[in-house]
Amino acid sequence: MHSIFEISDFSAPELDIYARLTENQLVNRADPENALFIAESPVVIGRALDAGCVPVSFLMEKKHVEGKGRELISRCGDIPVFAADLDVLTKLTGFHLTRGMLCAMRRPRLPEAADICRDACRIAVLENVMNPTNIGAIFRSAAALGMDAVLLTSAGSDPLYRRAIRVSMGTVFQVPWTYLPEGNWQGFLRSLGFKTAAMALKDDSLSIADARLTAEEKLAVVLGTEGDGLANETIEHCDYTVRIPMSHGVDSLNVAAASAVAFYQLGRR
Repeated sequence: MHSIFEISDFSAPELDIYARLTENQLVNRADPENALFIAESPVVIGRALDAGCVPVSFLMEKKHVEGKGRELISRCGDIPVFAADLDVLTKLTGFHLTRGMLCAMRRPRLPEAADICRDACRIAVLENVMNPTNIGAIFRSAAALGMDAVLLTSAGSDPLYRRAIRVSMGTVFQVPWTYLPEGNWQGFLRSLGFKTAAMALKDDSLSIADARLTAEEKLAVVLGTEGDGLANETIEHCDYTVRIPMSHGVDSLNVAAASAVAFYQLGRR
């Protein structure tokens, strides 16, 4: 029997997760065992459950309790389900719920970088990518276009921010990912057998179609932050510098668009 609660009091503390806690408060770095994230929409919630994420509670439109949320609720045991009409949920959360459904979940423990790279041949490295929308789009491309894992620097945006998860369509739960070790991460990847390809606008860059790139047994595609791109020091320490040929006077692509082109071309092996 599931515990269904119709929302009557916006100030109820059990709704803090959805209404008042910031993304950084949900991360709860002081108490990582109780850190949370919010999954939005049935597809995303289903993929999180498939990946073994532990649900804490649901927030959804009343019509979904016995509708498209029913199967998801049945997978989650006796956790509370908070329900209301869509306009009430929008007032509570401050945004329009995609597909009328949210689920608060425990943040999974991240794997070690060496473990997810051990059997990988193509990985993406994201240096200080800040926009959650871009993070989500990059993960979706990584899942679709042959990347075995994604590694991130700690200064970038969190892949488990609600918007990043939603834009990724839940692929953040399908593509293995974790944070790079601090310091000389190029040397770390080299120790695992990877060559690194910095995506950067340099006159001496290789074309992304250069056969030497696809011939590499293990390749890490390195993408930089919005606007400034990769740090010069990062480029200098990578094995290759690679550019996507442009036309019509366009000098670059958004990092999410560039990732899709790079993963498509360099993921083939």
